[in-house]
Formats: sequence, structure tokens, C-alpha cells
Amino acid sequence: MSKNKLLEFFEELDESNAETDSSEEQFFQKRESKKRQMEARLFTRAQEISREFRFTYKAARFEEVWLLDSLFEIADHKWISDVLRKVKGGKEASVYLCKSGEGVEAPYVAAKIYRPRMLRNLKNDQQYRTGRADLDESGNVIVDDGTLHAMQKRTAFGEEVRHQSWIAYEFKTLENLHNAGADVPKPYAMEKNAILMGYVGDLSNAASVLNSVSLDSSEAQRLYERVIHNIDLMLTHKIIHGDLSAYNILYWNGEITLIDFPQVVFPESNPVFVEYLLA
Repeated sequence: MSKNKLLEFFEELDESNAETDSSEEQFFQKRESKKRQMEARLFTRAQEISREFRFTYKAARFEEVWLLDSLFEIADHKWISDVLRKVKGGKEASVYLCKSGEGVEAPYVAAKIYRPRMLRNLKNDQQYRTGRADLDESGNVIVDDGTLHAMQKRTAFGEEVRHQSWIAYEFKTLENLHNAGADVPKPYAMEKNAILMGYVGDLSNAASVLNSVSLDSSEAQRLYERVIHNIDLMLTHKIIHGDLSAYNILYWNGEITLIDFPQVVFPESNPVFVEYLLA
């Protein structure tokens, strides 16, 4: 991978959240040094991984680095055997269609990979985090004082932990709701910046978001009632989606699937939970 391509990768995907120095020049020098360190680390990592994990999807070179780094452990655990194509790109994450490995009974799964810049700058998330304990990479509540202090101070390590907690909440929420019978993707694994979950669609086409589907009145009523059923089910388990709309509901073969749960809100501990419930 060329140096210029890696620089493009960081310009597009990584927004530094470092504290501003007294000198603007020092600030940019520090950021450039940090970028080069990350460049070297990811370049080396990608070269090592690419010898063991190759995939069908023809990613751009900067994207390939992040895919390799994010999915290697999932592939190593036999959850996936190939990355076939990108299903959806977004500001916070992209979703890829993957061929399942030995550890999954379904033929295909979806890998949701968070963008690198979220490691540095999680914007507009505090409103959802209110009343939530932070989770570690295993989904357990963080109790270590040093880690909590780093998160409070928004150090580089603290930001990485906050990022991991954001992902862990999506995975744990999917686990809880799937076990409760909600219309959500089945969660399989969480590693680093990626969540592996059930894929909705077929080999040629992924499910559409409900907002883009034309429905007759009878089907619209039926699906509306199903959405209400899911909301009731979430409330029974003391969960509010936080950003539920027709953009976060998939439609496939007459059925719906609710997605995107990192911004889950808990009515027992969030003082403005009603705003999210009524939005």
C-alpha cells in the first residue's frame, strides 16, 4: 500500500479529538505524528493479516486495511470465510455481506464495521449514554477506576474504551432482544470494531429500508402493528431504541427487522427517555 493511499485513508476516516495545544502549529505537528504512527501500525498489520485472510470483495486500498484489521479475529474464529460485497456505507459504520464460516449455521451473515474516526470522536452520543454504565469489550460493566478516569478525561485510551462500549451496547441489546423474540438480526460475535449478525436478504440483494418500500394499506397496517409489538416488547425489557424510524427498519419478503441499536436508551435511568419514545 502506498504512503499516499494510507494518508487518504486517515484523512477520510480518522478525525483527531486531541486537545488543542497553545500553538496551532504544535497541534498539527502532533496530529501528523500520530497519523504517521497509525499509518505504520496499520500498514504492518495489514501485510501480516493479508497472508492469512483474503476475500472476494475488491475493496479500495484504504478500505482493505480497515477490513483486514477489523475482521481478522472473526475470520480466525471461523465465523466468516469470505467478504463478498459491501451492502451499505454510512457515517458511523458500513455493512458487508460475508460468507459464513464453520461457526455459523446460516449461509451468509452481515458484518457491521464501525468507521475508524469513531475511535477518536463520537459525536452527539452523550444524550444516549446518560444513565448507562459503560461496557468493556466482553460486554461487562466497567468498574476499573483507572479506565473510568481515562474515559472521563477523554484520553486516547478513554476514547477507545468509549468507542468499544458503544459497540458493546449494540451487541448486548441485539442478544437480549433476539432472545426475547423481537424482530432483530441474530447476533453472532463482537470483535474490536465489528459486530457479526444475521443477514437479511439474498445473495443478490440486501433487504430494503422500510422508508423506500411502497406498501398497500393492509400491509402497512400489519407492519405498523408489528412495529408496535416490538416497541411493547422492548419496553417490557426496559429498552428504548433511541432512533427508531423507517430508516432503521428493514423490509424483506413481507417481514420487518429492526436494526441499529448502539443508541439504546434505558427508561429507568435516562431522565428524558420519553422524548425518544415519542420521537
